Amino acid sequence: MNSASSPTPQRIAAITLDERTVIRRSRAIEDERAAAITDLLKENHFAPVSGLGGPYRVHLAVEENRLMMEIRGETDGASESIVLPLAPFRRIVKDYFLVCESYYEAIRDKSLRQVEAIDVGRRALHDEGSTLLTERLAGKVAIDHDTARRLFTLICVLHLRS
Repeated sequence: MNSASSPTPQRIAAITLDERTVIRRSRAIEDERAAAITDLLKENHFAPVSGLGGPYRVHLAVEENRLMMEIRGETDGASESIVLPLAPFRRIVKDYFLVCESYYEAIRDKSLRQVEAIDVGRRALHDEGSTLLTERLAGKVAIDHDTARRLFTLICVLHLRS
């Protein structure tokens, strides 16, 4: 079998979010969630430092202001959990959603220049959150920048409570 067509073991093959705490989400947020999952599953690099074999099924949940990341190897079913405090993400997530709201409003009735300016701020906050996630996962899971961006989007979605 050609190695280019076989699955890369150090990748997320499936991802789920704990939806128990979700009350409602806007259509825009649902679209962001769906796009992040689709893009993540299409291409990612995810390698637990523990050596757990992949590809992986990942489940994300928020409990008691902590991100719970359950990682299960698809091949052998072995698993591990990573817990990250969410306090360091609080400001970035809040600012990110404020900028996203401004962005979606601007698309409807602002000039292209205004929309682009808001989008620059939105991307900068997204990059800041992605960098923080990469730093917090260091020594636990190696991820690339695009994987961090998509996981950060999903963490933001999990933060929504109303």
